[in-house]
Amino acid sequence: MAKLSKILIFPVKSLDPIALDEVEISEGGALKGDREFAMFDKSGKYINAKRYPKIHLIRARYELSDRLVHLQIQKQQEVFTFHLDRDQTALTDWLSAFFDQPVEIRQNTINGFPDDPEAWGATVISEATLTTVQSWYTSSQISLEQIRRRFRTNLEIADTEPFWEDHLFAKAGETVPFKIGDVQFLGANPCQRCPVPTRDPFTGQVYPEFQKIFTRQREATLSTNIERSRFNHFYRLALNTRIPLTEAGKILRIGDIAI
Repeated sequence: MAKLSKILIFPVKSLDPIALDEVEISEGGALKGDREFAMFDKSGKYINAKRYPKIHLIRARYELSDRLVHLQIQKQQEVFTFHLDRDQTALTDWLSAFFDQPVEIRQNTINGFPDDPEAWGATVISEATLTTVQSWYTSSQISLEQIRRRFRTNLEIADTEPFWEDHLFAKAGETVPFKIGDVQFLGANPCQRCPVPTRDPFTGQVYPEFQKIFTRQREATLSTNIERSRFNHFYRLALNTRIPLTEAGKILRIGDIAI
C-alpha cells in the first residue's frame, strides 16, 4: 500500500532542504514553511540555482523550532547563524556579500514562493521513481541522495511502482484528485525541469549529457496509459499539485496512506 515516506521542505527557496516527520498545510494550500523565504536580486528576479549556479556552494541547516538557519560556504569551516525573523538584515548582508550584489529577502507565510504559481501545492514523487532515475547514471556512481537533491521534491511515496505519480495528472486544464492521509490533493501536471538537476548539488559541477540521458530514458520508459499530451518534451519529472484551501490546518505525517 502506497504511503508517505519522506517530507522535505525548503525554508529558503533554492537552499538545502530539511526533513520533517510531519507538516501542517498552510492557509494558502502549501506545506507550512516550504519556500517561506526567497532571495531576489537588484532587478527583482529570483536568486536561484537556475540563474546563479554559485548558490550550490551554500550549505544550510535549520532548527525550525527556534527559527534558526545555519549557513556555511562549501569547504569552509566558519558557520554563520541567523534567526529567520529577527536577523533578516544581517542575513541579507551576508547573502549580499556572497553574491557580490544587493540581495533582498522576501517572506510569504501564506503559500510561500512556489516554482509553479498555478500548482502551488507540494511536489510529489515515488521512491521507486528516484531509484529508477538513479539507475540511469550507474556508471557515474550518482547516489540516490544526489538524485533526491537534484530534483528537490517535497513528498516521497514508498511501496509503489516507478513513475506512480504519472497517473495523477490529466489533460491540460484538468486535475486528478487523490489523498495522502486526510489531506486532499489535486494532481496538476508533470514538473518541467530546469538546468539545476544537471549539476552536482554540492559543487555546481555540470554532469555531461545529464539532460540528454534523462530525456532519452524518460521517453523510453513512459507508460502508454498516461496522458501523453502533457509531455511536449520529456525533461519532466515529479507531480505538481494543488491543495484546496479547505485543507488548511490538516497535518501530513510520515506513514500516511496515499490513495
